[in-house]
Amino acid sequence: MPELADHIRRLAVVSDFAMETLRRQPDLLLRFAAGDLSPLPLPVLDPDAASEWQMQLRRYRTAESTRLIWRDVLGLDDVDTTLAECTRLAENCLRVAMSAVETQFEARYGVVRAQDGSAQRLIVFGLGKLGGGELNFSSDVDLVYAYAHGGESDGLRPLAAEDYFARLGQRLARLLDDVTADGFCHRVDLRLRPFGNAGRIAWSFSAMDQYFQREGRDWERYAWLKARTVAGNIEVGEAWLQTLRPFVYRRYLDFTALDGLRTMKASIAAEVARRDMADDIKRGPGGIREIEFLAQSLQLIRGGREPELRCRRLLDALAALDASRQIDSDTTEKLAHAYRFLRRLENRLQMMRDAQTQMLPQDPEDQLRLAVGLGYPDWRALKAALDVQRALVATEFDALLVPRERKTAPDVLTGYWAALPDGGEAAVLAEAGFVDVDTADGSLRDFARSSGVKSLSDTARGRLNRVLPALLAAAVHSSQPDAALKRLLALLHAILRRTSYLALLDEQPSALARLVDVLARSALLGERLVAYPILLDELLDTRVSGPIPDIGKMRRECGLALDHGDDPEAVLRALNETRLALSFRVGMATLDRRQSAETSVRQLAELADAVVSVVLEMATDEVCAAHGRIPDGTFAVIGYGSFGGQELGFGSDLDLVFLYDADPAQLSDGARPLESGRWYARLAQKIVALLGTTTGAGRLYDIDVRLRPDGGKGLLVSSLASYREYQHERAWTWEHQALVRASPIAGDPALLESFEQVRADTLTTVRDKEKLRGDVIHMRRRMRAELDRSDTARFDLKQGAGGLVDLEFLLQYAVLAESVNFPELLPPRNTTKLIRVLSKTGWLSADDAEALIQSHVALLEAGLACTLDRRPRLAQETLGIASAREQVSRVCKSVGLDFESNIKGNG
Repeated sequence: MPELADHIRRLAVVSDFAMETLRRQPDLLLRFAAGDLSPLPLPVLDPDAASEWQMQLRRYRTAESTRLIWRDVLGLDDVDTTLAECTRLAENCLRVAMSAVETQFEARYGVVRAQDGSAQRLIVFGLGKLGGGELNFSSDVDLVYAYAHGGESDGLRPLAAEDYFARLGQRLARLLDDVTADGFCHRVDLRLRPFGNAGRIAWSFSAMDQYFQREGRDWERYAWLKARTVAGNIEVGEAWLQTLRPFVYRRYLDFTALDGLRTMKASIAAEVARRDMADDIKRGPGGIREIEFLAQSLQLIRGGREPELRCRRLLDALAALDASRQIDSDTTEKLAHAYRFLRRLENRLQMMRDAQTQMLPQDPEDQLRLAVGLGYPDWRALKAALDVQRALVATEFDALLVPRERKTAPDVLTGYWAALPDGGEAAVLAEAGFVDVDTADGSLRDFARSSGVKSLSDTARGRLNRVLPALLAAAVHSSQPDAALKRLLALLHAILRRTSYLALLDEQPSALARLVDVLARSALLGERLVAYPILLDELLDTRVSGPIPDIGKMRRECGLALDHGDDPEAVLRALNETRLALSFRVGMATLDRRQSAETSVRQLAELADAVVSVVLEMATDEVCAAHGRIPDGTFAVIGYGSFGGQELGFGSDLDLVFLYDADPAQLSDGARPLESGRWYARLAQKIVALLGTTTGAGRLYDIDVRLRPDGGKGLLVSSLASYREYQHERAWTWEHQALVRASPIAGDPALLESFEQVRADTLTTVRDKEKLRGDVIHMRRRMRAELDRSDTARFDLKQGAGGLVDLEFLLQYAVLAESVNFPELLPPRNTTKLIRVLSKTGWLSADDAEALIQSHVALLEAGLACTLDRRPRLAQETLGIASAREQVSRVCKSVGLDFESNIKGNG
């Protein structure tokens, strides 16, 4: 059997441990020789033969480990498979052992019962490489023991839950860890539990919650990032790990993770130097630990905002970081290759004698065996290949920890800030370029005296001392230095208690520069940053400079808020944060002129559409939980005004109308049934309430429901039949005008289609055009009379003469007058699309249509610019739109809509 002899020879080069196992278990060699390399059957531990448990587990573990070495040596498994199989082996041993110990304890002490009588089991969390599913060949296993609820066992010798599970855990650890004549099964490390060796062996969930809230340290975030329930009640353990997620992954970009990483790196470097461990391929320079730290730090920084980065396995994390563009693809590929190289070498080091080592051998014979086993001609060749990989890893890791280069603030500004609040010369600010020097100097002194600054830790104060002079220097070079400084100080006041944001600005100079630029140019975005500092994350999000998601992606992103399950407050907060982030990105794109104003207002309307869809789902679930469902009923949300017309501004409210279609006598099928009308009224009320609920991230939208039938006197929700009757019989002309821009938003597709039919029937009604003209002019003049109480109102871009509302009234008049002859006027709600269709019908000349389109663009852009910088929408203060207003007024008058004349109608 020359082939078998060759396999054994190759095995002998790689592993003394495997050769000894085959000597002790010759049947194993026969199994391999017959080509059976499948996993061995699990040992069965007899409750009546506890003295044999250790021997059974150790023989199983050594046999399975030898099978893995055989497969590795013959090239049947790649390193990823070997790591996964080592993990599976540890989990099998752990679960078999735990089952036996549990049976033993149940017989002796009974089962632990919580106050409600439910049985409690020990829950075993695997941390480190066990949790990540990438255990090396002879690794220890990092375990933390927990249990869901306190209580007492129900046996003849009862024990309190803490004592019961502590004893069980200790027995389990000894069963796996003790060294006997058959060796050991798995080394068990319990030091990662709360308070380490000083802490109790097993912890209740409530005790662990308190610990992480009060005592949790940065290094524990790294440790629990990979945590996974590996034995016991898996489902309950995984559910608890979800509650720990806010401790591991912060909701904001958390650059304080780098502080913890620098501390851990310094500690490890000191240990490496003290113990002469430069040849340690795990802890030494360019080792496995540096790759892990690099990936985990980026996960901790961004994982709170990007769920796809929450990976336990390192290679999965690298791929996710590549996909999210946090690491470029070339670097990802190189790091993954280096990781696999180092992990394979680590495994071979441990396979040789089943030793838990990552140190390169000093013995020349071991060096040669290691090299030849890995396919290298000699030790020098292997060492050279290793040095290349370690150099690459070290370079990437060091680049992560080195502070980003920033433009150094002038010494005079640094000195000025250092001298505050009592020293420093205001003349420094004048020389730097600030205009209102006295105000700037006073504001900076007040800031330096503030309790927020005085209460900063030394670390945070050091960050502020680096960041603030840099902010001053950037403000000087911005378009509005004084405005930028005022807004910067407001923001700094808001973020002092959340020092992670100082860390962001300190670690990422590009974010600092971007921040000052935004604050100088936009009061609105500045106000939002102050109110919701979490938006600072958007300044570093690579997507902020990319395309805005389409409505489908917006709906998916908003829908992720529902992952917070049964906690409405958490859902609303998450939904608000998504809305804030997306609208901030729209604002940035508008501010940078990367897209047209028309595109921005459409995107804001699409975002509102996505939010309303999620809120409808939330509200429906809540009403159904309280009252059951209306089996055959349907519901719909209709958007009016700028929302329906897909021209929503920043901060605009939503004009909503609610419809339902159901048998009035039908009852819901819940324990507290309601008639269909009351049920749908409750649903509409819930939608309005949820949209207006204030959370830590603000509220979603202000809602206006006055455009419903009969206005404020009418019911909040209308049946389809009553809505149809109202539109045909009782609605005023201005209500039909509002219907021009009304659009289906969310709800049952059939009911939304029925609304479209009612709308079409209403708009295509034959009308007396003279009366219609009079009604439209009367309503517009009435609006003017209410608004024109000051000279400034006349020049308002929206409400003033020739403004956006005049243009809107012109188009509404056209649709009401002409859609009976031109049904193609019905589908478009958007201003530009309506103008183009009117041009195609001949109602507008091509020249007039183009003039109106250009006027609309000019007015819209000027209006958004004023909104973004909180300037009044006054035409006299805005260049380039006078002709736009003249064109709108001219076309209105050309079709008989002279909103300045005194024509009255019935309204």
